Amino acid sequence: MTSRTAVAPAFGQADLSNCEREQLHLAGSIQPHGALLVVAGPGCVVVQASANAAAFLGLAQSPLGRRLADLPGDLAERIAPYLRDPPRLVPVAVRCRVGQPGTMFDSLVHLPPDGGLVPDGGLVIEFEPAGPLVDLARHAEPMLQTLLAATTLQVLADQTARIFRDLTGYDRVMVYRFDEAGHGEVLAEQREATLEAYLGNRYPASDIPHIARRLYERNRVRVLVDVGYRPEPIEPRCSPLSGVELDMSLCSLRSPSPIHVQYLKNMGVAGTLVVSLMVGGRLWGLISCHHYRPRFVHFETRALCEVLAEATATRIAALESFVQAQAELSVRRLEQRMIEAIGREGDWRGALFDTSSALLPALGATGAALLFEGQVRSVGEVPATASLREIGAWLDGLPRTPVQASAALGEDAPGLAGLGPAASGLIATPVSDAPGEYLVWFRPERIRTITWGGNPFKPVEVGSNPADLSPRRSFSQWHQLVEGTCDPWTEADRIAARLIGETVTDVVLQFRAVRLLIAQDQLAQVSSQVGMSRQPVIVSDASGAVLLVNDGFRLLLPDRAPPLSSLDQLPALFADPGECRRRLDDLLLRNRAWRGEVRVREPGGRPLLVRADPVFSAPGLVLGHVLLFTDLTERKAADAARRRFQDGVIERLRPPQGVLDSESALLFRNLLSSVIENAQLAALEITDGTDTARMPEMLESVRASVTRAAEVLERLIGHATRSEDKY
Repeated sequence: MTSRTAVAPAFGQADLSNCEREQLHLAGSIQPHGALLVVAGPGCVVVQASANAAAFLGLAQSPLGRRLADLPGDLAERIAPYLRDPPRLVPVAVRCRVGQPGTMFDSLVHLPPDGGLVPDGGLVIEFEPAGPLVDLARHAEPMLQTLLAATTLQVLADQTARIFRDLTGYDRVMVYRFDEAGHGEVLAEQREATLEAYLGNRYPASDIPHIARRLYERNRVRVLVDVGYRPEPIEPRCSPLSGVELDMSLCSLRSPSPIHVQYLKNMGVAGTLVVSLMVGGRLWGLISCHHYRPRFVHFETRALCEVLAEATATRIAALESFVQAQAELSVRRLEQRMIEAIGREGDWRGALFDTSSALLPALGATGAALLFEGQVRSVGEVPATASLREIGAWLDGLPRTPVQASAALGEDAPGLAGLGPAASGLIATPVSDAPGEYLVWFRPERIRTITWGGNPFKPVEVGSNPADLSPRRSFSQWHQLVEGTCDPWTEADRIAARLIGETVTDVVLQFRAVRLLIAQDQLAQVSSQVGMSRQPVIVSDASGAVLLVNDGFRLLLPDRAPPLSSLDQLPALFADPGECRRRLDDLLLRNRAWRGEVRVREPGGRPLLVRADPVFSAPGLVLGHVLLFTDLTERKAADAARRRFQDGVIERLRPPQGVLDSESALLFRNLLSSVIENAQLAALEITDGTDTARMPEMLESVRASVTRAAEVLERLIGHATRSEDKY
């Protein structure tokens, strides 16, 4: 969908050419199965109301301009506790009676995202028919344990679909996953036997505009009761307090986009419930429930759906991190073999290519090649040597990144299209900062058929007027034959390639530093190669006189630091000079390797891992020393995130004082313990398998998921408890 104009279209005014920017949060209307009030000021005066509010709530006249306390019923009394600190991200549900005669409602209370304080910005109150209370002790715990027990992503998706269908009663429940391009794939499905199967279908990214995806991230549960509904407008549309339209991002009753409604009508769907799956701070996928008749699901069921979705998302993070941990384990084994090969054979390359089992399985590749110092070495099915050199030149022309991947090499690099079926895709990582030095894996062409839910290349239909665009009407399976591509490289593949590349880079750097000491006649060339490395390195002779300090090490130091001519100057550069001096003496005088941490001596100085070794030309005869430094800033941040995570999840087990009675607090702890157990298992997998740069983000995502699940559980249990006590 391309845009015709840079101006964001108002809600309901978009077409398929500009729906990516439709202002969905400014719908200005609600679905008619509920009513909405906006109250403001010390007296909680109604300043905005849905057009159906009086009739829906059983009021004799419009509530506009009236105080909540003047409305018949106990609404003002029931929401009074939330006026001082109104809920912002997760609406709180309050059961109340409104109208004459009094009717029971579930009222959902929240502060709009741009609402500010209640006296200034208003408080949103949504009303729905009160539903039966969910027996959380009987239903929630077994469901959470079932999700926790899933050992693969497919099993988890299948169980999630089954649980959600049992819980909600929809005709069809699907678990979607989004790929890197935003396309959705149906991973799991539970449906009525008479319905056509959608399992395995893919849907183009254009089916869900970016602005809708952003709303899915903010409002995790969205329900559309009846696609044939008539919207009830908010009156007045603009707030008399602020002069702007109400931000309805968190409103359960918000009217969906007319384009989306038409899309569902074209599918034959009458009602939907959609729950977001947030993994690592991004929208990983959706749990999408379809019904072929209008269907309303009460607040308590929707809240339980949100808790279960958070548990599912946490389990997804754990399972994906486990795959990454396995990749890292194989990399560590490969590193050990390379180090042993240097000691045994004087070279490390044999460890990469002695057997195909060393290099290919970690990335599911059928061939691999090393381009290093003008030589080419390979294993498995790879292009000819001349073609491999062309690939190296092509990689040199791309932006410098830790990993380059292509699943369609002929499309991404037309000049390499003739390499044949053995190399339809590749993934590559540099092994040094010198041009043309790469480790490259290859996958063969896999001719396959992708099943789409409708033609992805015809997402719209044009009416008699060329400007009249509407969502496609056909959702029949559309099969696309894909040639010239390999199986896509996954995030786990990229991480494995990067880890192997970093390991080989370290070995290359040490190998070249050793050769620097052994081959003095090649000093200029090799020192240049070592000096080009971004990893900090120092090379000294046997006495500790510095032969080489590369730019990577200089960048760690303050600008005022003097040039380094001797290892004796090192202690003054670090925060603990005494310990540094002692370890250097062990290295220089006793030929003992140094493994440890130091911190640069300056405010906020970086933590560094030191790996220092003596280099021997013969037993007892030292040529010199190689000191490698690794910046631990990311690792330290990951450790801090791990500690914050543990502290945070333990704190969540304690419900806020005075919010729940003792029996409800026990139920809260019992249910949340399953959520936290799930989160702690996920944290273990993340800390074992996720690279340190992403670890804080992933742990924070799991912590946020626990926090949200705890908040929803607390309000769900509180709602049930208060409702039973009051009525």
